[in-house]
Amino acid sequence: MAAAIAGAAASTAVSITCSSSSYEDDGAATSWSLSSGTSSSSSSSQRQRPYRRLLHDEAQRLRRERRGQGSGAHTPRWVRRTPDQMARYVEDDRAGHVYGRHVVAAVRAARATASCSSPSSADMREAMASFVAKLTFREMCFVLHELRGWRQARDFFAWMKLQLCYEPTVVAYTILLRLYGQVGKIKLAEETFLEMLQAGCEPDAVACGTLLCAYARWGKLNDMLMFYAAVRRRDIVPSISVFNFMVSSLQKQKLHGKVIHLWEQMLEANVAPNQFTYTVVIGSYAKEGMLEEAMDAFGEMKRCRFVPEEATYGLLISLSAKHGKGEEALGLYDEMKVKSIVPSNYTCASLLTLYYKNEDYSKALSLFSEMEQNKIVPDEVIYGILVRIYGKLGLYEDAQRMFEEIDKAGLLSDEQTYVAMAQVHMNVQNYDRALQVLDAMRARNVKPSQFSYSALLRCHVAKEDVDAAEDTFRALSNYGSPDVFCCNDLLRLYMRLGHLDKARALILKMRKEALQFDKDLCVTVLEVCCKTSINKDTDNLTEVIQNEGSSSKVLNPTDSSTLSMMLKSLLDKPGGLSSVSQLIMKFAREGSTDEAKFLYEHLTELGAKPDDTAIATLIVQYGQAQQLEQAQKLFEAASTSFPVGGSVYNAMVDALCKCGKTEEAYRLFMELIDQGHNGDAVTISILVTHLTKQGKLYSAVSIYDRMISSGIPRSMQTFNIMISVYGQGGKLEKAVEMFSAAQELGLPIDEKTYTNMLSFYGKAGKHHEASLLFSRMKEYGIRPGKISFNTMINAYATSGLHNEAEIIFQEMQKNNHVPDSHTYLALIRAYTEGKCYSKAEEAIQMMLRSNMTPSCTHFNHLISAFLKEGQIDEAQRMYNQMEEAGIPADLACCRTMMRMHLDHGYVDGGILFFETACRLLKPDSFILSAAFHLYEHSGRESEAGDVLDAINMSGASFLRNLKVGSKLEQVRNDTHAS
Repeated sequence: MAAAIAGAAASTAVSITCSSSSYEDDGAATSWSLSSGTSSSSSSSQRQRPYRRLLHDEAQRLRRERRGQGSGAHTPRWVRRTPDQMARYVEDDRAGHVYGRHVVAAVRAARATASCSSPSSADMREAMASFVAKLTFREMCFVLHELRGWRQARDFFAWMKLQLCYEPTVVAYTILLRLYGQVGKIKLAEETFLEMLQAGCEPDAVACGTLLCAYARWGKLNDMLMFYAAVRRRDIVPSISVFNFMVSSLQKQKLHGKVIHLWEQMLEANVAPNQFTYTVVIGSYAKEGMLEEAMDAFGEMKRCRFVPEEATYGLLISLSAKHGKGEEALGLYDEMKVKSIVPSNYTCASLLTLYYKNEDYSKALSLFSEMEQNKIVPDEVIYGILVRIYGKLGLYEDAQRMFEEIDKAGLLSDEQTYVAMAQVHMNVQNYDRALQVLDAMRARNVKPSQFSYSALLRCHVAKEDVDAAEDTFRALSNYGSPDVFCCNDLLRLYMRLGHLDKARALILKMRKEALQFDKDLCVTVLEVCCKTSINKDTDNLTEVIQNEGSSSKVLNPTDSSTLSMMLKSLLDKPGGLSSVSQLIMKFAREGSTDEAKFLYEHLTELGAKPDDTAIATLIVQYGQAQQLEQAQKLFEAASTSFPVGGSVYNAMVDALCKCGKTEEAYRLFMELIDQGHNGDAVTISILVTHLTKQGKLYSAVSIYDRMISSGIPRSMQTFNIMISVYGQGGKLEKAVEMFSAAQELGLPIDEKTYTNMLSFYGKAGKHHEASLLFSRMKEYGIRPGKISFNTMINAYATSGLHNEAEIIFQEMQKNNHVPDSHTYLALIRAYTEGKCYSKAEEAIQMMLRSNMTPSCTHFNHLISAFLKEGQIDEAQRMYNQMEEAGIPADLACCRTMMRMHLDHGYVDGGILFFETACRLLKPDSFILSAAFHLYEHSGRESEAGDVLDAINMSGASFLRNLKVGSKLEQVRNDTHAS
C-alpha cells in the first residue's frame, strides 16, 4: 500500500481506493475505488464502469456496517492510485486483499479440518499437503492468525514447523499463545511459551503480555503473578492494557492486596496509568479500607485530567463514611453534583448509611427528594436499607416505625421494601409478623415476584406449614423453575416431617426440569435417597452427583443391579458412552482402580466399548501401582473383545517398562509397529531409556531402524532420543551422525539437543569440538541456558582446562544466569584437574557467600586431589572445614578418608573416624575391611571380630589384600633404592 501511495504522487490522473480488512470466503473483491480520471472516451468510460460498480456496492456495504455504530463506526482509509494501478488492483490474484488467493485457500483448508469428527495433526497435514513449499513464513503466520479453533491452530503450527521456510520467531508463538488464551488452554499456552524459549526466541512485551492476559482471563492468578515476576526479572515491561487486565482479574477475585502491590510495581516501572487503571486501583484501596491511599490516587487521577466515574465516587463516599469522615464523603457528593454526575443506588445507600450514623434524618429525606429529581428509581437496596440497618442493629421497633413512615409517606409501593421488612422479622424468628407484612403487600395489590415468594416459602418452612409451603412452591413454579435454595428448603421440610414420598416426587420433578444442582442440594438429595432407598433413582442423578465429586460413594461395587440400570440410562443419552469413559478415567487418575475396573466390566457386559483413552489410562495406573497382572488381564480382555488403537498398546508398553519387564515391552512395541500403529514419542522415549539402562543398545537401535523401515516420519524428538542412546552407549560417532542427519533434514534443533551433544563431547574429552558446537549454537540465535553453560564447564573440566572453564563461568554470569550447585561443582572439578587448589577453595567460599550450602561432593574433589598430591594435612583441613560447615560425609568421602588413614598408617585416627563418621552409613566392603585391618593392627581383636561379623551379616566382601601404612612403606622403599 505504501508503494501505491508513492507511485501515485507522480501521477496526475489518480484513483483513490478504500480497502477493508474483511473479505468474503468466495474471494470476491472488497476494495473499491473512485477514479478522478478525466478521459471522456467511450472505451475509458467502459473500463471505469466496473470501478463505479465496485464503488457503489462497497459504499452500500460500509453504510450498512456503520449504521447504528455512532462515533465508533469504521472509517475507510483512502489510498491514491493511477487507473493502471487500479486495474491491476482489481484484476490481480489478491482481489484487493493483503495476501493472494493461495493464502486465502490455505486458510479455508486449515479451517475445514474443524468439521472432522476427531480432528488430528494427520488431518491437518493431509489438508495442507498441496500448500507445501507454496507459502512463505509470513503467509503461514497469516494463516495461523486467521484460524479460530485452538486444535486447528495447534495442528497447523505443528505442520508449519515442518516447513523449510519456518524459522522460530516470537510472532508465530504469540499468535498461538493468543488462541490458546482465548479458549482457556493454559497448559498448552505454557508449553508453547517454554517451547518458544527453548527455540531461542526472546519473548517480547507482546508475547509476555499475551500469556499474562490468558492467566488473568481464566483465573490462574498465582501463575500470572509468578510469570509476571519472571517477566520483570527480564526487564520486560508489559503495556498498560496488560496491567489493566491483570489488576481487573485480581480485583474480581477480591485479591485487592495484590492489586495494590501490582499497582506499586507498575508505578516503579514508569508505566502511565489510564482512567480504567485508576478506577480499579481506587476500588481495591476502598475494599481494603485504605482511605488515605485511595484519596491520593483519586487526586492523582484528577491531576491527570481523567474524569472519575460515578462508581469511583460511590466507593470513596462509602469508604469515607466507614472511616467516620462524613465531611469528606459529603464533599465528594457535592463535587459529584457540581459535575452533574447522577449518583447510583449504591452511592445513595452509602449516604443513607452515613445519615443514619449521624442521625441526620432530614438529610436522608432530602436525598430521597434529590433521587426523585434525578429520576433515580429506588430498588430493594434503597427501600430496604432503611429497615435492614435497624434490624441488624437490633432496633426492630425503629425498623418497624421507619417502615410505617415510608408507608405514610406514600413511598411504600415496591415489593423489595416489603420483603426487606419481612426479612427483619425473620431474622428474629418472628415469622408471624413477617407473614403479616407479606400479606399486607398482596392486599395492596403489589404484584409479587419470585423474590417475595421465596421469602414467603422460607416463612412457611420455618413454621413447618406443609400445605402453605406447597401452595407457595406451586405459585413460585409459575415464574419458572424454583431456584436450588427453595428446592432445598422444601426438601428439608419434607425430611423433618417424614414426608419421604413427597420428597421423592420433588426429586423426580427437579430431574425432569433439568435443574442444576448445587452442593447443598446434592447432599440433601443423597440424604433423601438413603432414607427412602431410592437406588433406582441414582441413575437419574449420576451426572449431577458426578460433578460434585460424590460418584465414588454412589458406585458401590456391591450394588451390581443398580449400576447396570444406571449405565443403561447413561448409554441411552447423547454422549453417555463418553461420560462413562470419562468417569473411568477419573477413577483411574484418582487411584480408585477397583471402581474403574468394576465400571469397565459392567460396561463391556452391556456390549459397549469404552474409549481407548479410558482403557489406556487404567492400564497406565496399574503400571504405576506395580499391578502388572491386572494390567495384562485388562489389555488381553480389551484387545480380545474389541479392536484397540495404538494408545492402548502404548499404555501397555509403558506399564511393562514401569514394572521392569523391558523385554516384554520391547516385543509388544514391535508388534505395535508391525500392526501399523505409531508409537508415541513418550512411549518410545520410556522404552528406549529402559533398554539403554539395561545395556541393550542393540534393541534400542532396532526400534529406530524399525521406525525407519515402517515409514514413520522422524521428528526432532526421535533424533534426540537416538542421540542420547548412542551418547550414553559411548558411540559418539553415531550420535554425531544422528545430529548431522537432523540438520540435513532442516529440523529445528533446540538447546536440549545441543546440550546433549556438548555433554557427550565433553565426556569423550573432545573439548575442541564441544567449543565449536557451543559457538555455533550461539551463532544460530540459541541463547545457552544454565544447563548448557554447566555442560560446557564440565567439558573443559574433563580436559583440565580451568582457564577456559573460568571464562565460560564469567560469560554465564554476564548472561544473567545465577550459578547453581552443579555450576560450582564443575568449576571446582576444573580447578582440581588443573591443580589450582586455591581457586577451588575460593569457589567453595563463593558458594558460602551466596548463601548456597556446598555438598560433600564439592569438598571431596579437593580432598581427593590433596591426597593424590600427598598433602595429607591439607586434605584433613578440608575435611575439618566441611565438618564445621555442618555437612555430613557421604559414602565416597568416607572411603577417601579411610584410605588416607589406612595407606599412611594413621591407625588411631582411622579408628576414630570409622567410629564417629562411618557407623551410620550403608555397609561398604572397603570401609569395613579397612576398619578390620586398623583394629587388627592396633591389637584390638575383639573390635576386629565385630567388624568381620558385620561384613558377613551385610553380605559384603572382605578385602584381605589391604595393608596398613602401604604408602609409608613405598616411600621407604623408594628412599632406600635411591
